[in-house]
Amino acid sequence: MFSPLIDELMAALRCLPSVGPKSAQRMAMQLLEHDRAGALKLADCLVRAVEGVERCQRCRTLTEQELCGVCSNTRRDNTLLCVVETPADVLAIEQAGSYQGKYFVLLGHLSPIDGIGPEDIGIDQLLMLLDQEPITEIILATNPTMEGEATAYYISEKAQRAGITVTRIAHGVPLGGELEYIDGGTLAHAFSSRRAIT
Repeated sequence: MFSPLIDELMAALRCLPSVGPKSAQRMAMQLLEHDRAGALKLADCLVRAVEGVERCQRCRTLTEQELCGVCSNTRRDNTLLCVVETPADVLAIEQAGSYQGKYFVLLGHLSPIDGIGPEDIGIDQLLMLLDQEPITEIILATNPTMEGEATAYYISEKAQRAGITVTRIAHGVPLGGELEYIDGGTLAHAFSSRRAIT
C-alpha cells in the first residue's frame, strides 16, 4: 500500500518498545506529513547519539565520556554502590534525587534458562570493582522479578563473603497506593519486608 521508503521507515520505527504496526504508521505519517524538520532533527540526533554514546568504563551506564557524570563526581559517596539492571534504572534513581552513592549497571539479570550466566551480565567486573574500591555497602536494586531476585541473591552471596554489607531496596505498596488495587504478589512482598517503626 505504501511506497518502499515509507514501509522501511515504519519497519524501522517498530524496533522501539511497545511500537506496533499502527503506532509505527502514525509516527511515520506524522513525521512525513506534518514535521519534516522534526524528522530531520530526530535522524541527526539519533545518528550522533549512536556514534557518540558508549558505556562508562567504571559503572557501564551510557555516556559520551570515559567516565559518566556520577563516576567522575568527587562529591559522591565512594563507599556506597547501587547495583541495577539497566542504565534506565540509574536515570530513575537519579531523578528521585535522594541517593548520593555510585552505581554498577549489570546490563541484564541472570537467566539460566536463556543461557545468561554471571559473566554475561558483568558480575565478574562487579567483583573486581569491589576489590579495587573502598565499598562498604552494596544496595541491590534489581527488579522484583524471579530473575532479578536470583541475581540479587547471587551477588549478595559473593559480596558478603568479601565482608561487604549488602542491602536490598524495599518493594511493596507504593506511596499513595490503595490496598484494594495492589496485586497479591506486591502485597505479599510488602508484608514479608515489613520493618519496625522507630
